[in-house]
Order: sequence, then C-alpha cells, then structure tokens
Amino acid sequence: MQTILGANGTIGSELVKELTAYTNKIRLVSRNPKKINESDELFPADLSDDQQVEKAIAGSEVVYLLVGFEYKLTVWKDKWPKLMRAVLDACIKHKAKLVFFDNVYLYDISAIPHMTEESPINSPSEKGKVRQQIAGMMMDEIKSGKLQGLIARSADFYGPRNEKSILLEMAYKNLKKGKSPGWMIDADKIHSFTYTPDAAKAVAILGNTPDAYNQVWHMPTSGEKLTARQIIELFNKEMGVSKKIQVMPMWLLKILGLFIPVLREMPEMKYQNDRDYFFDSSKFNTRFSFTPTSYQEGVKQTIAAG
Repeated sequence: MQTILGANGTIGSELVKELTAYTNKIRLVSRNPKKINESDELFPADLSDDQQVEKAIAGSEVVYLLVGFEYKLTVWKDKWPKLMRAVLDACIKHKAKLVFFDNVYLYDISAIPHMTEESPINSPSEKGKVRQQIAGMMMDEIKSGKLQGLIARSADFYGPRNEKSILLEMAYKNLKKGKSPGWMIDADKIHSFTYTPDAAKAVAILGNTPDAYNQVWHMPTSGEKLTARQIIELFNKEMGVSKKIQVMPMWLLKILGLFIPVLREMPEMKYQNDRDYFFDSSKFNTRFSFTPTSYQEGVKQTIAAG
C-alpha cells in the first residue's frame, strides 16, 4: 500500500496517476478524497487528529506527505510541527517509508541565487524557520536509524490545473481575463519554476527507488536561466497577446496587505524575489537520466489545459 496524505492537492492529484506504474494499491487521504484511478482506496481523515493520522498510515509501505496548509505564519507554526510529529511517529510504528514534499524556504539567503541539496540551512524568514524545524525533525529520525525517509524539495511551481502557483495567479490568470500580468518586486531577476507534472513523476520515482532514501532531492526543474519577465513573456506569446507586465513594489504590497490577508504574508519573503533565484536539480537529472520540461513546453501545456 502506498498512501498519499493530502491526496487531491496540486502534486497529489498528479502523483496518483504516476504511482500506477508501481502499484495498484494507492490510498488517498484528505478530508474529502476523490478517486482518480478506479482502484484508489479513499480514506477520509482529519489530519489534525493524531489517531486519524496513525490509522491512515497503518498498513502502508510508503507514505507521501503532500499536505498544504493555509499560507499564514500562525497556521504554519501551529499545525506543521504537530502534523510532522504525528506522521513521523506513525511511520516509525508501522515501519513505513516517508517521502516529504518540501519547499526552499529553509535555505540561507546566500543560497537563493544557486540552490542545491547541499545549500546551507539557515532561513531568514519566520515561515522558513517552521520549514527548517519540520525538516530537521524528519532528518533527526532518519539519522537515528528509526525511519527510512527522503525529502523531495521543489522550487516555486507552475503547471496545468494548478491553484497554488504565484506565477499562474499573478500572470496567467490575469492574461486569461484580458488584464496585464503581474509580478512582485523585481521581474528582471532569474527565477526558477518547477513544472508540477515533472515533480509528481519524480516523487513517484524516488518513493519506489530503495537507494534514494535517507537524503534530500531537488525536483527536476529546467536549467534555463530565465527571468520572471521572460517566462511571463512566454505566456504572452503563446496566448497571442502582448500585455505589459505590472510589477508590484514592496511598498504597495505592504499597503495592499492591510486589506488582502495573503499579501500580508509576503513582505518577509521578499528575498525570494529581489535577487536571482536559481534551483539546481542536476543531482536528480543525472541519477535518473531525466530531462526536465522546458519553460516553453511547460507554458504551452499549462495554457492548453485551460
């Protein structure tokens, strides 16, 4: 049995399809899970309840932790350490391997222009400190020998049917409405984006590769060093339009944050957008002979999906 916690989210809904190459026993866990493959086992659960977490994991060979909480610091501080502790305890008890889908917030600010799996961990942000805490909890259990696990780390992402992408929310969705595409702080810095179908395929490969465990892997991401502006121009071109990019400066973000809660969370993350942000996935690409989807193809497929 391979179990997905947070099954119907952006990565989970793609991962369910990819796992059929390895097993026909897939358990989907969320508040209201929905079948994607006919053989999927649905397991409705409230993952804030430790007992329900354990029941969801019991009988699993591999567990994929893909949960996404509301993008709010107070929520992350409250919910993430509790969930990670419950998942770790259940995986250790039931001898399940754990695959944790993580982001780059824990890296030191000096690493952002060229992030690798060996980049220093020392987050400058409060949200990053939460990610640093939970990744550390997991690695401690791996180092103790109690747990077999791996961390699958992604850059900001984009892709078809994606509701969690800042690129799609600010640029593509505005273009669909006939509006100007937007970006934050500086559109002329290099900015990597992981294509979600590539990430899901990679997670499935890693979860089913015994020697991939007990280490960190960056999800396959195009090595093209394009700026946010250049990537947004790919959307313009593919959609046959030529809308000028509207860049939202920090002062405006702070003002809008008074009225729009999610924007209130952005100022501490400005360092992700005010300098080059390059995500190096050569470790995965080399090990698995994987060629990440180009930005041009990824944009084309994202638009084709509607």
